Amino acid sequence: MPEVFLNPNFSPRPWGAPALARRGLLLAGSGLVLAGGRRAQAQDQRLPEAMRAMTGLGEVARARGISFGAAMLTQLLQRDPAYEAAFATEAAVIVPEWEGKFAALQPEEGRFDTAPLDAQLHWAQQRGRTLRGHALIWHESLPGWAERALAEGRDRALGVMAAHFDRVLNHARGQIRDWDVVNEPIATAGDRLRDTPWLRALGPDYIDIALRMARERDPTLRLVLNEYGFEEEVPEALLKRQQLLALLRGLLERKVPLDALGIQGHLHLSRPFNAASFAGFLAEVRALGLQVLVTELDIRETWDAPQEIAARDALVAERTYAFVSTALEGGARTVLSWGLSDRNSWLASTPAVAMGQGRVHRGLPLDDHGQRKPMWQALARAFRGGS
Repeated sequence: MPEVFLNPNFSPRPWGAPALARRGLLLAGSGLVLAGGRRAQAQDQRLPEAMRAMTGLGEVARARGISFGAAMLTQLLQRDPAYEAAFATEAAVIVPEWEGKFAALQPEEGRFDTAPLDAQLHWAQQRGRTLRGHALIWHESLPGWAERALAEGRDRALGVMAAHFDRVLNHARGQIRDWDVVNEPIATAGDRLRDTPWLRALGPDYIDIALRMARERDPTLRLVLNEYGFEEEVPEALLKRQQLLALLRGLLERKVPLDALGIQGHLHLSRPFNAASFAGFLAEVRALGLQVLVTELDIRETWDAPQEIAARDALVAERTYAFVSTALEGGARTVLSWGLSDRNSWLASTPAVAMGQGRVHRGLPLDDHGQRKPMWQALARAFRGGS
């Protein structure tokens, strides 16, 4: 799997009516239709209110003790009322898509910028929502100064990690109870730890060090190791499962604090999914005493998928239900998607994974115009326990 499978920083597009590619928008389940001209402009003012009146996935999931949420970008939250309304309607849990990463929080050594993260915290607290932390240690979010510092040796690297943890965890203490402490430590091939500046500076025990530091700074946190690429039934994924289980067992044998495995769930329709096989893996993780979370769900399509939207949506919904229902049966009680709308998905904005030629991945619950899709229905069905 290419490195661009990770989650990049990008400049997403707002939803509002002036940016729509078509002149009409039907908001599923609300009875509100937007047309062209002055009537559309007037009705657009009521769009967020109509969305808020709907029963969202967060409420559907909560009825069965499940938490549903999605990754959010502060810049869209602050400038796009329809984007904000979608999160207010659908998400009980918020994940900072960029705002909690190292480069966002400490772009220069010693200069911390928590304002974008604080904006999400404030929004969540006002609405009784939960914000979880993502991510303290990740090789893709390091600013240049930090990469240079890590190359200076072990003592310098330990100091950089400790200073970052001190400031961030102290700032978020009592507000964020759940952190992806180490993100994506295993190589894409699944046969070794990923070669990162942290690994080169501190060796394999950088994972132990990070988890211990996080526990020392806030003993009440749920500490999560977050990983991708092991969900489906292909050789590299099965290999990665074994490497991941070995890593988890080693951490626990060394008495390293760890509470949960984050299963990202960036799925590919081109790869087969075997529910029984995945359930067996989840059982092995749970037998270690760890919780499991789905943390970054979305689905990537392929060019050989049907051209018809309905057929493509049916395939995405089928995979969504199979994966999420298996995860829930395997003990997951948190399901998070990496965004809510196809319009703002990294799958649409990253050249290496975007489909191009006017075709967009339809791998999130809401489409390019904020309408609910069959994937939304598949999630609701899984949360309700339906077949």
